[in-house]
Amino acid sequence: MDTANVDEIREFADMGIVYGVTTNPTLVAKSGRTQAEVIPDICRLIPGPVSAEVISTDCEGMVREARELAKIADNVVVKIPCIAEGLKAVKILSSEHIKTNVTLVFSLGQAMLAARAGATYVSPFIGRLDDIGEDGVGLVADMVQVFRTYGLKTQIIAASIRSVGHVNAVMKAGADIATIPTKVLRALLVHQLTDKGLAKFLEDYRASLK
Repeated sequence: MDTANVDEIREFADMGIVYGVTTNPTLVAKSGRTQAEVIPDICRLIPGPVSAEVISTDCEGMVREARELAKIADNVVVKIPCIAEGLKAVKILSSEHIKTNVTLVFSLGQAMLAARAGATYVSPFIGRLDDIGEDGVGLVADMVQVFRTYGLKTQIIAASIRSVGHVNAVMKAGADIATIPTKVLRALLVHQLTDKGLAKFLEDYRASLK
C-alpha cells in the first residue's frame, strides 16, 4: 500500500493482502501525524517492508536519518532520493545492512546506478513519466530485462500507480512489487459481475425458502 493512513492500512491488512507499505513526506503530511508517530504504528500492523523517507539531501544527513529510522523496527526500509549524495548514502547503508529503497527513479540509467550502489529496492515512478508523455510501464519492463540479464538482486517497486490498468501492466512487465494507493486497491477488489452474481445467488436462495 502507498499510504500513511493507519486506518486504511489496518482495513486491508485484515484481509491478508498487504505485503508492505511505502510512505513519503507528502503522504505522512496527509495523515496529520509526524513520521516518528506513524511509522511505528504501521510497522506493528505490517510484518513486511515499510518504507520511510529521509529529508536531508546530503550524504551525511541521509545516513544519520537512516540510522535513526532503522532503529524503529526491523522491517523499516529507508527511502533515499536518486541523487549523487543519495547513492553515496546507499553504499554506506548497504554496508551496514540497512535496507534502502531508492526513490524518484525515472530512467534505466538511474535504476542501474541505484542497484550498483547496493539498493535493496528501486522505485520507478510510472505515473509521473506518463504525465510527461513517456512510457512508465515500458521503463519497468526495461528494468526487469536488464536486472535479470546482469543478475542484479535489487527488487523493482513500481510506484506512482494511478489505475487498475497500471497495476495489471506492471505485473505483466515483471515488477517485483507494485505499491498501490488505497483508491486503486479498492478498485482492484470490485467487479460489476461479482456484485451481480452475488445478488443473483442471494435472490435465488431466498426464493428457494418460500
